[in-house]
Amino acid sequence: MQRKQFLAALALTGLACSAPALAQDKPLEWVVGYAAGGGSDVVARVIAEAMGHRLGRVIVINNKPGAGTNIAAEYSARSRDFGHLMFTADFATLAANPFLFSKLSYNAERDFKSVGMLVRFPMLLAVNNDVPASNLGEFIAWAKQQKAGVSWGSAGLGSPHHLVGELFREQTGIAGMTHVPYRGAAPAVQDVIGGQIPAMWVDSATAIPFLSEKKIKAIGVASPARIDSLPQVATLQEQGLKGFEGYAWQGIVVPAGSPDAVVKKFSDALQYALSDTRTKARLSTMGVEPMPGSSAQMQQFVSSERSKWSRVISTNHIKLD
Repeated sequence: MQRKQFLAALALTGLACSAPALAQDKPLEWVVGYAAGGGSDVVARVIAEAMGHRLGRVIVINNKPGAGTNIAAEYSARSRDFGHLMFTADFATLAANPFLFSKLSYNAERDFKSVGMLVRFPMLLAVNNDVPASNLGEFIAWAKQQKAGVSWGSAGLGSPHHLVGELFREQTGIAGMTHVPYRGAAPAVQDVIGGQIPAMWVDSATAIPFLSEKKIKAIGVASPARIDSLPQVATLQEQGLKGFEGYAWQGIVVPAGSPDAVVKKFSDALQYALSDTRTKARLSTMGVEPMPGSSAQMQQFVSSERSKWSRVISTNHIKLD
């Protein structure tokens, strides 16, 4: 009887010792609130390659598009698979949706722990080639001369493209600017090219191919420094619009119940990935900028963005429900 008990105890000990190894063999699920093939999906896959190498784990991208990331956010917030799930939480999830929707199935401040920022997509003001303006001063002068006003497009109501455009209208004082929301940036660009609308706010990743083919013109970029992949495009700040800044951005979060040790491990792997030379080069070709930093720095950044854009949403009475 004693021998049987000893063997049973030995077997249990062996199982207990192997449990962490078995857990690590489980793939790490990375939830993305957008469809496969889009900019957010590609960013995740590029960074997942380096992060997975650092963590020694397989990372599987799980695309859950819809409702402005709310479907993916709810799924991630409710997960209890701690240590095995992380989520791309972006401008919409953390800074805009809490104010665009009267009620959400997740709480942006309480349901997640920040791991670290991923990247930002600088926003550009782009126009049809026939618009007689090549810089901010010329654009403002032209816009103010249009008796019928100026229509401008965005990737959708409540998108960062839209909110940056509203902030631009406020700061430049251009009256008669009419927002035209599209279902994504790509169809808006096509209408700018075709002349259906003269202008739009577009993210760098979408804009670069069209700018390189000279199908549209860039008036300026809404960042404090020029984009490496578009060095010829002046910032709006250097053209006189002081302090004007706007991006689509993304970070990684995990469900709130995740242990701090998991957050640190993921954060360390993320910083490694963002500093990887090959990863940075691949992101640069997409026109996106890495945003390395700690989980605490992400929390501070998100808090600042939430304060900034909640005012724009409130002032312009923007609602999605």
